[in-house]
Formats: sequence, C-alpha cells, structure tokens
Amino acid sequence: MRNWKIWLGGTALVAVAAIVVITSYQSGPELASAAAPSGPPAMPVPVAAVVKRNLPVYLEYSARTESIREVSLQAKVGGYIQSQPTADGADVKEGDLLYKIDDRDYLAALDQARAQAQRNVAALEYARSNFRRGDELVKTGFLAKDNYDQRASTLGQSEASVAQDNAAVHTAEINLAYTEIRAPFSGRLGRNRAPVGTLVGGSGLTLNTLVQLDPIYVTFNPSERELADIQAAREAGTVTTKISMPDDPKVSYDGELTFIDNTVDRSTGTITARATVANPKFTLLPGQYVRIRVHVRDEPNAMLVPQTALGSSQLGKYVFVVGAGSKAEQKLVTLGPTDGDSVSVTGLAENDKVIIGNLQKIGPGSPVLPLPPKQAANDVKG
Repeated sequence: MRNWKIWLGGTALVAVAAIVVITSYQSGPELASAAAPSGPPAMPVPVAAVVKRNLPVYLEYSARTESIREVSLQAKVGGYIQSQPTADGADVKEGDLLYKIDDRDYLAALDQARAQAQRNVAALEYARSNFRRGDELVKTGFLAKDNYDQRASTLGQSEASVAQDNAAVHTAEINLAYTEIRAPFSGRLGRNRAPVGTLVGGSGLTLNTLVQLDPIYVTFNPSERELADIQAAREAGTVTTKISMPDDPKVSYDGELTFIDNTVDRSTGTITARATVANPKFTLLPGQYVRIRVHVRDEPNAMLVPQTALGSSQLGKYVFVVGAGSKAEQKLVTLGPTDGDSVSVTGLAENDKVIIGNLQKIGPGSPVLPLPPKQAANDVKG
C-alpha cells in the first residue's frame, strides 16, 4: 500500500513537470521577444548645411592708433598771453584763433617802420626828380659830370633805403601776425599750459598741443612670414582694412593700407605697417588699442561650417555629419581661414548635414534625429 502511494505521487509530479515544459515551450517566442533589449533612442541633434561661397581672407592683428600730425604750440614772439579764445580740448578748424598775445609793442613797431618808410619814399622822389633834371643839364653842358654822378649816387642810396624800409615794414607785420597763434590744421586742442597773463616767447614754453584726428593712422606689426601675402595683395591693388574696438566688435571703421616699413625687426621678426582710416567724428583718439583685419585675398568656393561643429582627436580635427540610416558619421577635416563664427574646411561634401550640438553625447554610428538648430534648442529646454 505504501509503495502504491509513492508511485502515485511520483506520477503526479511528472505530469505537472510535463505541463510546465509544454507551457514554457508554447509561450517561449513571445517571452523572448518581450525580453529582447531594443536599440538606443535617437539623439536629437541640431544640424547645419555646409555653405559654399567665396570667402574673403583676412589677417588680423592687435594695433594702436596714431595721429598723422601732432604739434606743440609755442609763441614765436615774446609777450603776455592776452586771451585764449578757444577752450581746452576743443575741436578746431584750420586757421581758428587759439591764443592772442599782447600786440601793443608790435603795433608800435609797425607804425614806426611805416613812418620811416614814408619819409624815405619822399626822399626817393626828390632824388629821382633831381637826377632827371641833372640828366638833361649834363647833356647840354650846364652840369658838371661829377655833380651828375653825385646825384646818381644819392638816387641809389634813396632806393636802397626805401627797400630796407619795406623789409622792416614786412618784418613788423610778420611779428604782429605772430601775436595770434592759429591752428595750422584741423584737429583737437589739448590741455592749456599758459593761462592768461603768462609771459611767453623765446623760452620754448609749450602753450598747448594740437593733434590731427581725421584721418588717423592705425599701426600694426605683421610677421615676416605674413609679409609675402600682404605684398602680393598690394601688387594686386588697394588693400582694404577693417578696424574694430576690442570692447565693442560691432563698431568698425574702414581703412586702407598705406605704409609698410623697409626693415624687419631682428628681435621680433616683425615689420611695421600702417593703415589710414577716416575718422570724421573724432571717435578714435591717438594711443588707443584696436583690432585690425587686413584683406589679402578671396578664396573661391570655400566650404564653410560653424566652428561649434569642430572636434579634436589624435588624428586631427573632425566633424560629425548625418550619415546613412540617420547615424552619426565622423569625418576628418582640414581647417582653412575663418569668417566670424564659421571656418572653411576641406574633407566635406556640399550636401553634408553637419551636427553642431550635443556632440558630447554621440559617437560614430550613434543614431541621431536631425533637427534645425532652433527646434533642437527648444527640445533641450523642454
């Protein structure tokens, strides 16, 4: 009886095991399918098209502005400063009155020279008439030859005296004119160093300084290696420049390369060059640091991509593009000149879609979901 119960229990266990095996076999494909892991989701990435166009090539330098003309205003004649009609720091035109020196002494000297000249002119007229009478008398024998020669000598002395007096009058007029110090060119006046009442003249005292601001120079130092490109550009025609402020790149000025020095600095390997820049509003001042871009040539059919798309590896620079099956494909590129936020490259096709964002989240072969840059930015924010 006991053996029969053991046999019956074993039979039941075998039957249950068979049912479990059959059930597992029938549901196996569905369970396997449910448990199989799916691929990684596509990463949304902003993309940009490769831009093909002519690219202007610039050489960029740090530079400094310089005045074309800067003079120290000094008095040619002595006297007291009577007035300063133009205020310190004023913008002046050529010929504007800047300082007035007390001119009473020079007016008196001019009057004296003119009076002396008038007396000698009267003496000259008498000498001429006397000589003309003698000329007739000597022909008829009523005047001795010695007397005639004496009249001729007197006439010559009178003419010399008048010429000397005219020179003295002219000198007095020049000295009087020097009592007015006028702007030799248009520019900006500096700080006054000779207030009213200061005795000036002959001591080398600088009353003020005047600088020309329009146009203005921008001086920079290209390297010896870059000199060939600049010289080639000069031979091709006018070399244009763009000048910008370091703290405000949006403000720019147009200029033209007008000077290259004739010697390379041995210690630095650079050469001094200069651009002339229009500055009608006097917004640039001498001594300012600026940036200058020199246009040396145009590169036709350049392939441009955003600089944000670039990556670096041991093999060099690369970009990711959207490849077959919407997967990221890595392409090595060679960099060329830059243009703002873009850089020219070789190694891409014109129809490539360059990935410009989420670069740290993808690798070669990663599935990607290309999006326009604005939409990708909104997805990231969301």
